[in-house]
Amino acid sequence: MNLLTAENIEKSFTERKLLNGASFYLEEGEKVGIIGINGTGKSTLLKILAKIEEPDSGKVICANHVVMRYLPQNPVFLPEKTVLESVLEAAAGKQDTIYAGANAGGKHEINEKIWEMESSAKAFLTRLGITNFTQKTKELSGGQKKRLALAAILLVPCDILLLDEPTNHIDHEMADWLEDYLKKWKGSLIMVTHDRYFLDSVSNRIVEIDKGNIYSYDTNYSGFLERKAMREESEIAGERKRQSVLRKEIEWIKRGAKARSTKQKARIQRYETLRDQSAPDVDKKIEISSISTRMGKTTVELSHLHKAYGDRVLIQDFSYIFLKNDRIGFVGKNGCGKTTLMKMIEGRQKPDSGEVILGQTIKLGYYSQEIEEKKEAGIAYMDPSMRVIDYIKNTAEFVRTEDGLISASAMLERFLFPPEEQYSVIGKLSGGEKRRLNLLRVLMEAPNVLILDEPTNDLDIVTLSILEDYLDNYDGIVITVSHDRYFLDRVVRRIFAFEENGVLRQYEGGYTDYVNRKREEEKDREPQIQTEKESTAKPAAKDTRTHAPKLKFSYKEQREYETIETDIAALEERMDEIDEEIAKCATDFVRLNELTEEKTKVNTELEEKLERWEYLEELAAKIEAQKNGKNS
Repeated sequence: MNLLTAENIEKSFTERKLLNGASFYLEEGEKVGIIGINGTGKSTLLKILAKIEEPDSGKVICANHVVMRYLPQNPVFLPEKTVLESVLEAAAGKQDTIYAGANAGGKHEINEKIWEMESSAKAFLTRLGITNFTQKTKELSGGQKKRLALAAILLVPCDILLLDEPTNHIDHEMADWLEDYLKKWKGSLIMVTHDRYFLDSVSNRIVEIDKGNIYSYDTNYSGFLERKAMREESEIAGERKRQSVLRKEIEWIKRGAKARSTKQKARIQRYETLRDQSAPDVDKKIEISSISTRMGKTTVELSHLHKAYGDRVLIQDFSYIFLKNDRIGFVGKNGCGKTTLMKMIEGRQKPDSGEVILGQTIKLGYYSQEIEEKKEAGIAYMDPSMRVIDYIKNTAEFVRTEDGLISASAMLERFLFPPEEQYSVIGKLSGGEKRRLNLLRVLMEAPNVLILDEPTNDLDIVTLSILEDYLDNYDGIVITVSHDRYFLDRVVRRIFAFEENGVLRQYEGGYTDYVNRKREEEKDREPQIQTEKESTAKPAAKDTRTHAPKLKFSYKEQREYETIETDIAALEERMDEIDEEIAKCATDFVRLNELTEEKTKVNTELEEKLERWEYLEELAAKIEAQKNGKNS
């Protein structure tokens, strides 16, 4: 059964055309994920479907008696209302309480008995990490308001859920819960999200908005990637065929063929038709060479950091020395202290005790969650009246990459700002486009340590792919806080998890490795818990000893440990060979310069390998000591 149809939708924003005769439909039981580059109209389409915004032309038809609930990207609540009042009133459909949170399609009576749902509302809020029900909404963060709105729309039964970035600002545990909830939910769903694991798990159809058009794929995100590649390959093959025929027709025209017969006139018309056809506009592979500043031997050292607010300890005695080219991810529940730690590393906040030591050559690049439009705030300030090109030029007119000098305009184009958009003012950009611009500004500073605080929030999938590809070749340290499981798996090689009482625990690998390790530990604890239950009936001496977690190499570390000494020996041998060649080429200045550059490169690699060898040897010794302790 068809629940919702949008026909020939046209929508422009200032001089930009977002939707160009686009059509959309939703069948009963479908779970649709809408994707596309920031600024292409994803949120606008959702608002049009929810009948919150009107299209310039076209129409939206909704089946009778269908109830829709809409989750906005940035919910707004009355500031003096309490958390519980806001959720209950929003669930009742009072549109002065939450921006567009009520039904938007068909008639919907406000349930007079809504206050009887108080216990359900509290249960939803608690599950989403909000337990102070009397707190005023003006005291909530943007992420907490998003969770408040999410509780409100899930509280009341409906036929269609319209969700704009539902996983933004919620931690991994909550994202897993929401993913499971929506997979089991029987209604229809339309969502805009950049969370690729979430899309893959929940959706059964992907709708892509691309250059004003809508493309539909009856599959999840993984299937969409395959089918889009096939569609673009087909379009490219068709274009190659058109160009081949066109070349032959041009040769015929150049030979001076005269249009004497009907057959010749038809051939000329065919040539003109081929000539006037537009080539397919497909996404191009965008590659950005590494932009960074050379790093010395001393990097970033965190020594015995401690941070608390009153009785609440966020970080307790945390130490870590970042290695060159480290890829470190920090995970934990909302409010555990992840952003606080990032700000301490960057120097914006001070620890209660301990210190952050930065090497003399360290140049930090900090991408924050906040984008301010007030200059005094000093956090990623964006003047709405400034042109896009000027915002980047204020950072750098040119940057040096492995490909040579690249201008600010060229970098903007690589970051999906075409020339015609570079002279628009920042105030006309969407929220996601502003974040993409801010990210480029940070990279243009040429840092050798990148701190990325929730870089995936509000960024589209195409931009995320560009960032991930960039980080693959980035010559520096990457430190990130992210709730995006796919991003963590793709980028990081070590995770620190915030656990109870401000303790940070180290896990090797990406997010999936971390989750698997946690599950293994829980399974290992189950027999111990059972034994403890069985022994409660018998009096026993209390064991007050604390048991350290079992240490072991990850798969990658084991392989690296087995080969690293051979690698070091090979590098040392190459250093000796270079020294010998330098002695022989004392008068060949060109070759001498090449050898000197190679020696510097090999020496840097050798230093990194030696540092890594020291770490692995120390870990191996601890593992062996733990084994011997258990065997004795």
